[in-house]
Amino acid sequence: MPPKLRGKWALGIEPRNFTWILKDKLAICERPGGFGDNHRRVRRQEEIIWIRENGFNYVVSIIQAPHNLHNYEELGMPYRHRPMRTDDLDTWLRSFYTEIDDLVRAGQRVVVHAEELGDRLVGVMGGYIRWAGLVDGDTETITVTEQLTGRKLDPFARELIIRVHELR
Repeated sequence: MPPKLRGKWALGIEPRNFTWILKDKLAICERPGGFGDNHRRVRRQEEIIWIRENGFNYVVSIIQAPHNLHNYEELGMPYRHRPMRTDDLDTWLRSFYTEIDDLVRAGQRVVVHAEELGDRLVGVMGGYIRWAGLVDGDTETITVTEQLTGRKLDPFARELIIRVHELR
């Protein structure tokens, strides 16, 4: 059972680089607590609490290692671990997009994270926008993804978006 907190701690803090992909349905962020030298246990707990208290039904981690996943359980936050597989990216993307789409269509609020809010995560989510048919055309999807995240996409992210429609 999650700990009972009072005052400002009861609401937690918004994860770094929290960004809506589909308003009130699907979001992305940096790994709760940060990554590398910036990782802080207390911040991780506060960010998971924020996710939970803001009505998210699932956290989906695409990080390779299962580090810190137990913290979701301890804080009563359902999660799914879906490590990104670059050795068989197309198969992973098909499965990942189908799962995310099923959750979103079922009315679940989902936040997806990687270690950082980088081109891999942004490219994968831009690919979801295209795969789900939310935006027509490669150029339009790249533009929308860049506008949503406030960042220029690297060649990996652009290529993923360009070819992802072939996965359906």
